[in-house]
Amino acid sequence: MQMIVIRGVNFKTIEGIALWPFVLVRSKNPSPRLLFHERIHLRQQLEMLILPFYIWYVLEWALKWIRCKDAAKAYYAIGFEREAYANEQNPAYLNTRRFWNFIPYI
Repeated sequence: MQMIVIRGVNFKTIEGIALWPFVLVRSKNPSPRLLFHERIHLRQQLEMLILPFYIWYVLEWALKWIRCKDAAKAYYAIGFEREAYANEQNPAYLNTRRFWNFIPYI
Protein backbone atom coordinates (compact mmCIF):
# COMPACT_ATOMS: atom_id res chain seq x y z
CA MET A 1 0.00 0.00 0.00
CA GLN A 2 1.39 3.39 -0.99
CA MET A 3 1.87 5.97 1.75
CA ILE A 4 0.23 9.39 1.33
CA VAL A 5 2.59 12.21 2.30
CA ILE A 6 2.06 15.97 2.06
CA ARG A 7 5.32 17.79 2.82
CA GLY A 8 6.25 15.79 5.86
CA VAL A 9 2.76 14.72 6.95
CA ASN A 10 2.39 10.96 6.90
CA PHE A 11 -1.29 10.06 6.96
CA LYS A 12 -0.37 6.66 8.38
CA THR A 13 0.54 8.41 11.64
CA ILE A 14 -2.96 9.80 12.24
CA GLU A 15 -4.30 8.21 15.44
CA GLY A 16 -7.92 9.20 14.96
CA ILE A 17 -10.31 11.37 13.03
CA ALA A 18 -13.80 12.68 13.74
CA LEU A 19 -16.12 12.40 10.75
CA TRP A 20 -19.59 13.31 11.96
CA PRO A 21 -21.11 11.30 13.62
CA PHE A 22 -18.24 8.82 13.84
CA VAL A 23 -14.81 8.77 15.43
CA LEU A 24 -12.41 6.54 13.51
CA VAL A 25 -9.35 5.37 15.41
CA ARG A 26 -6.32 3.32 14.40
CA SER A 27 -5.80 1.54 17.73
CA LYS A 28 -8.00 -1.21 19.14
CA ASN A 29 -7.55 0.44 22.54
CA PRO A 30 -7.50 4.22 21.97
CA SER A 31 -6.57 6.45 24.87
CA PRO A 32 -9.27 8.43 26.67
CA ARG A 33 -7.32 11.56 25.71
CA LEU A 34 -7.60 10.73 22.00
CA LEU A 35 -11.31 9.93 22.25
CA PHE A 36 -12.05 13.15 24.11
CA HIS A 37 -9.99 15.16 21.61
CA GLU A 38 -12.16 13.73 18.83
CA ARG A 39 -15.36 14.37 20.82
CA ILE A 40 -14.38 18.04 20.94
CA HIS A 41 -14.17 17.95 17.14
CA LEU A 42 -17.62 16.34 16.94
CA ARG A 43 -19.02 19.24 18.99
CA GLN A 44 -17.26 21.74 16.71
CA GLN A 45 -18.69 19.98 13.65
CA LEU A 46 -22.20 19.93 15.05
CA GLU A 47 -22.25 23.61 16.03
CA MET A 48 -21.02 24.57 12.55
CA LEU A 49 -23.68 22.38 10.90
CA ILE A 50 -21.06 19.84 9.80
CA LEU A 51 -20.17 20.70 6.18
CA PRO A 52 -19.00 24.27 6.91
CA PHE A 53 -16.66 22.81 9.56
CA TYR A 54 -14.83 20.74 6.96
CA ILE A 55 -14.61 23.64 4.51
CA TRP A 56 -13.29 25.98 7.21
CA TYR A 57 -10.85 23.32 8.47
CA VAL A 58 -9.31 22.71 5.03
CA LEU A 59 -9.16 26.41 4.14
CA GLU A 60 -7.57 27.37 7.44
CA TRP A 61 -5.02 24.55 7.11
CA ALA A 62 -4.21 25.53 3.50
CA LEU A 63 -3.73 29.21 4.38
CA LYS A 64 -1.48 28.36 7.31
CA TRP A 65 0.44 25.84 5.19
CA ILE A 66 1.09 28.52 2.57
CA ARG A 67 2.20 30.95 5.27
CA CYS A 68 4.51 28.65 7.23
CA LYS A 69 5.49 26.22 4.44
CA ASP A 70 5.10 23.24 6.78
CA ALA A 71 2.01 21.00 6.72
CA ALA A 72 2.49 19.69 10.26
CA LYS A 73 2.91 23.19 11.73
CA ALA A 74 -0.15 24.30 9.77
CA TYR A 75 -2.18 21.42 11.26
CA TYR A 76 -1.21 22.35 14.83
CA ALA A 77 -2.07 26.00 14.11
CA ILE A 78 -5.68 25.30 13.06
CA GLY A 79 -8.05 26.85 15.59
CA PHE A 80 -10.10 23.64 15.90
CA GLU A 81 -6.97 21.64 16.71
CA ARG A 82 -5.61 24.21 19.12
CA GLU A 83 -8.87 24.15 21.09
CA ALA A 84 -8.99 20.34 21.11
CA TYR A 85 -5.35 19.92 22.17
CA ALA A 86 -5.65 22.60 24.86
CA ASN A 87 -8.67 20.90 26.43
CA GLU A 88 -8.34 17.18 25.66
CA GLN A 89 -7.31 16.35 29.24
CA ASN A 90 -10.26 18.13 30.86
CA PRO A 91 -13.21 15.70 30.82
CA ALA A 92 -15.57 18.44 32.06
CA TYR A 93 -14.69 20.75 29.17
CA LEU A 94 -17.67 19.94 26.95
CA ASN A 95 -20.03 20.66 29.85
CA THR A 96 -18.73 24.22 30.21
CA ARG A 97 -17.57 24.98 26.66
CA ARG A 98 -19.10 28.05 25.04
CA PHE A 99 -20.58 28.05 21.55
CA TRP A 100 -17.91 28.51 18.84
CA ASN A 101 -15.17 28.49 21.47
CA PHE A 102 -12.56 27.67 18.82
CA ILE A 103 -12.61 31.32 17.66
CA PRO A 104 -10.15 32.58 20.34
CA TYR A 105 -7.72 29.83 19.23
CA ILE A 106 -7.47 31.09 15.65
